[in-house]
Amino acid sequence: MTDAAQPEGYEETAFTADRIPRQAPPPPKGKLGKLGDAFDIARLPWGHYIGVNPSEFEYEYLGSWYREYKYMGERDYHDYSMINETRWSKFVDEDISLIYRFLRFWFVFWTHLLSFIGPGGGKGGGWFITGIVAACTILFLFAADTIFSALTPLAIVVAICGLCTVLRRLFETQSIRFYKSNKNWSNDVAFCRRSGLVKSFQGDFPFYEFDAFIEMSADMKGNQYHTLKVRHRYPQFSKHPNWGVRGPLEFTFPTDTGSIAERYAMWDMLSRYMDVSQPLPDIPRLEPFRHLDPTTRAYDEAGKRGRPATYWRDLYARVDEKELKRLRDEHHQTVNAAPWGSRPDLMAQSVPGYKDSYTAEPEDVNAYAHAPSRKVRFVERPDATTEEAPRQEPPR
Repeated sequence: MTDAAQPEGYEETAFTADRIPRQAPPPPKGKLGKLGDAFDIARLPWGHYIGVNPSEFEYEYLGSWYREYKYMGERDYHDYSMINETRWSKFVDEDISLIYRFLRFWFVFWTHLLSFIGPGGGKGGGWFITGIVAACTILFLFAADTIFSALTPLAIVVAICGLCTVLRRLFETQSIRFYKSNKNWSNDVAFCRRSGLVKSFQGDFPFYEFDAFIEMSADMKGNQYHTLKVRHRYPQFSKHPNWGVRGPLEFTFPTDTGSIAERYAMWDMLSRYMDVSQPLPDIPRLEPFRHLDPTTRAYDEAGKRGRPATYWRDLYARVDEKELKRLRDEHHQTVNAAPWGSRPDLMAQSVPGYKDSYTAEPEDVNAYAHAPSRKVRFVERPDATTEEAPRQEPPR
């Protein structure tokens, strides 16, 4: 790796893709916890950023962040946000009782299950349940003594689902008033940009000691589910004191439902977030803090962002949920069309034996979901060279 100068404003341990040091070989598979076992269908490459952020969950075109920002204000939002210019927290420290946690879980479960409103403003489970009862009502009309008694079950279901819809909307819009004083994102379990460290209860480890995997699971009906796992490469050094070798240190990054390409985009965004040679990812939750990060501030002041300083805030202030869904769908197509497959892996230069596994992947990474049931063309990753540098995030 090249010996590039450390950008000002960051600690000496801060991560950049062109300064990955030489490291030890990983332990053999299956010897020290889960490391590339049969459920891991892909290990994602390091470096060579595409500069495309995931379109789902809460990163782009979802209005929950804006409600929090408006209520809290920029100053409080910085500390209570899951992600800011210094750390991407992965643990919530709530000052609430176990009874409240229990009641809240079931409240959220039933109101979200029975609500007419679904994720992103779509249709929720209430429509499905109401539809089933409505179909059964037709049969009740022939068996019931009166029309009133036949329509009673449908009326009850509509009333319950309607109440759940109201309660879900109130939870989404008003729960932040409670969380502001009780929900605290931890600085002790987080991906820290300025130090380049991943902090956890097992210890603090350099970001370059972690690898990203697409993990596949299936239910009894054969439906596949794909998750992005960021896992410590050397589990012998990150065992939990109370767990022994029960499992390696790993973090899950959800991207809601969607394509495997969305998981690639999440890893791309996390890597750029940690790489201090790159500006902060241009997502709504980070926009209020761009001027606080040295690299991003210089990037924006040079006019490279190509957007107004309050682009995301202005967008969310004027669009409705229908327009956000349209923008989200368009961006999802951009994520799927990005050239995720067959990129060089910079980590192969730094970890002996690293390139001996997971070197082939489909040209279209979404084809992982179809292999081996369909004919999928796998290609080898080309070797990385020291002259190659990650690409900057392009303005959109």
